[in-house]
Amino acid sequence: MHDLLRTILAYVLILGILVFIHELGHYLAARWRGVKVDTFSIGFGPALYRWHDKSGTEWRISAIPLGGFVKPHGFEGPEDATEEQKAAWIPGRTFHDKPVGSRAIVILMGPVFNFLFAILAFTVLFAVIGKPEIRGDVSQVVVGSPADHAGVKPGDVITRIGETHILGAEDVMASVASHPGQQTVLGIHRGTEDLSLPVTFDTVKSGGHEMGSLGIAFGISRGHPVSLPSAFIMGIEETWDKSVMTLQGVWQIVSGQRSARELGGTIRIAQLSGQVASYGLASIISFMALLSINLGLINLFPIPVLDGGRLVFYACELVRGRPVSRRVQEISMQVGMALIGALFLFSTFNDLTNIGLFHWIFHAVS
Repeated sequence: MHDLLRTILAYVLILGILVFIHELGHYLAARWRGVKVDTFSIGFGPALYRWHDKSGTEWRISAIPLGGFVKPHGFEGPEDATEEQKAAWIPGRTFHDKPVGSRAIVILMGPVFNFLFAILAFTVLFAVIGKPEIRGDVSQVVVGSPADHAGVKPGDVITRIGETHILGAEDVMASVASHPGQQTVLGIHRGTEDLSLPVTFDTVKSGGHEMGSLGIAFGISRGHPVSLPSAFIMGIEETWDKSVMTLQGVWQIVSGQRSARELGGTIRIAQLSGQVASYGLASIISFMALLSINLGLINLFPIPVLDGGRLVFYACELVRGRPVSRRVQEISMQVGMALIGALFLFSTFNDLTNIGLFHWIFHAVS
């Protein structure tokens, strides 16, 4: 019960902060471009607590902590607004009346703030405790483990698992953990040789669900605090590197190089939130930075219901000299909602599978 409570509290706190950062970007950009903001909500559904500031914005904390939103004044546009909504519009303060560049800035600044948060978080970590580095070569092989049976030796560099190209030590650990019991082939670089070693991952229980195990360890070079300017530069570099690695991982899934089973959703984020909460403040900040990068990247995907989709519409408007037709936007939004819904269901199915729910149900009814 204690672990469950910690997981729930960590998830709500971490996701709440990151959503606030994202929506704060939209909010500040709207205020900068002269757009009144009607609502700033953390979470969806019924409001648990609300208040109004001097500018007329209603701030909410809502019951369902799975996101949030900012509603600019006149966001719905003349074609979708009711007569009552039109009558309440303040001339010169509506979103739809602003130039396409101003509207694009308001939408873009949500993801931008996620990247800025990641840079700030990494900067603080590197300035206070330094940047620990996980070396890419295997430092230890557990006797009797799958790696030992396969012939892995200290000093080996794992370059491939099955047909999947490996991006680093973290990628090895994530790939192995998500494939318990899998029979596959390790691509190994040893000295001047490239080897292929057949292996079968072990299956271990962790936090109530099954995980893969290879039986290796990687060396860690402990970091040391650096000056604030150096930490800031390193923070930018780390944010860029993690963004590139994330996009590479997504492309590997889309292109079939990596299993779609590795996609995690809300439950997986909650699990990881609970785990890092037990490791200390540095782990929490690092996890939040990585999650913030992912949130920023996902929102930039050119799917109509996301920020990236709206930016595509605005780019078309800028080129064509007029907005994309309402009909095209409506159809695109419906397709986007379907895609997001399907992705949510698929990732949730993966999460439930990983925690062993369907395995438990199968045994319960058999």
